[in-house]
Amino acid sequence: MKIAVAGTGYVGLSLAVLLAQHNDVYAVDIIQSKVDLLNNKQSPIKDAEIEDYLAHKPLHLVATTDAKSAYTDADFVIVSTPTNYDPHKNYFDTSSVEAVLKLVQQYNPKTTIVIKSTIPVGYTESVGKKYPDLSIIFAPEFLREGHALYDNLYPSRIVVGYDAANSKLETAAHTFAQLLQQGAIKQDIPTLFTQTTEAEAIKLFANTYLALRVSYFNELDTYAESRGLNTQAIINGVCLDPRIGDGYNNPSFGYGGYCLPKDTKQLLANYSNVPQNLMSAIVDSNKTRKEYIAQQILAKKPSVVGIYRLTMKANSDNFRQSSIQDVMKMLRGEGVSVVIYEPSLTVSEFEKFSVINDFDKFCTSCDVIIANRFDNALEAYRSKVYTRDIYQRD
Repeated sequence: MKIAVAGTGYVGLSLAVLLAQHNDVYAVDIIQSKVDLLNNKQSPIKDAEIEDYLAHKPLHLVATTDAKSAYTDADFVIVSTPTNYDPHKNYFDTSSVEAVLKLVQQYNPKTTIVIKSTIPVGYTESVGKKYPDLSIIFAPEFLREGHALYDNLYPSRIVVGYDAANSKLETAAHTFAQLLQQGAIKQDIPTLFTQTTEAEAIKLFANTYLALRVSYFNELDTYAESRGLNTQAIINGVCLDPRIGDGYNNPSFGYGGYCLPKDTKQLLANYSNVPQNLMSAIVDSNKTRKEYIAQQILAKKPSVVGIYRLTMKANSDNFRQSSIQDVMKMLRGEGVSVVIYEPSLTVSEFEKFSVINDFDKFCTSCDVIIANRFDNALEAYRSKVYTRDIYQRD
């Protein structure tokens, strides 16, 4: 099959690589430098599995900025473009998705479009009415940053949403699920077919539950630290209950990254005129946690605070919406000098904060070093480090 993938971020690139094992895949991006890297078998994002597959696996993958050539005659066009949350409209910015839909309508209206971008509940149905000649299904992604291809090779589940009244879409939905199953290493993958609106809700509710869990253990940690208790002992005991389990329980400065901040806010917006308390509390809790972290650091009365890494997680190069950035701004607002050590930055300044690229110089210049995730490189300066990374993972 010929498959076009619009967008080469974590979602799009991992899907392109997965599907290119058995299909002719065209990865479409508007950034020429990313296209050039891919055509030279190099990954524009940090993901060890993607880097390995690009370098060593026989993939039928071509990257291009030419949308017309990619979309023409494609059996599927997968949309994995960014949909950032617009705080003024209380809505995902879906303009990049609609830009692809318009191009597909122009170049290949008979194909099947699979929306992978995260979208508001009810969006697929609404654009289906706006573009009645297009065949559109929705398949949410459930990927971790830095492990996107792995999570496609060993997926926890596959969910595909389509209009059940449309037999053509039903066939396309099952074919797409089979393509994902074919590319995966894991066998007997739980697969769910549902209406598009329910599939959209599944994505947002799943990520909001994860945000709830992050917030829960962060508030547990806030309580323990405030009362002089051992956070790890409490979490270990709580998580011995098999109904709670031992995952996603490592305290942090707050949830951030590509998905959780925007997905929780979008789901909250979807609750307009629907009674709720918990959804608001999840969003508010994350803000409260960052304020608490800032106050803990200010209590140490530092002159210079160092930020060790802007990234959200180990093995990731993403620091969009990272919680530590809000903590930095709070500290600066209180008159504290803040400097950054972030190896992925090649500039001397980020958001008007100074960047120090020499690690030892960075460490010696700071009174306090804050790290959302501890790194063994900090061991020699441990006495300066403030972190809530109890388990040194995640």
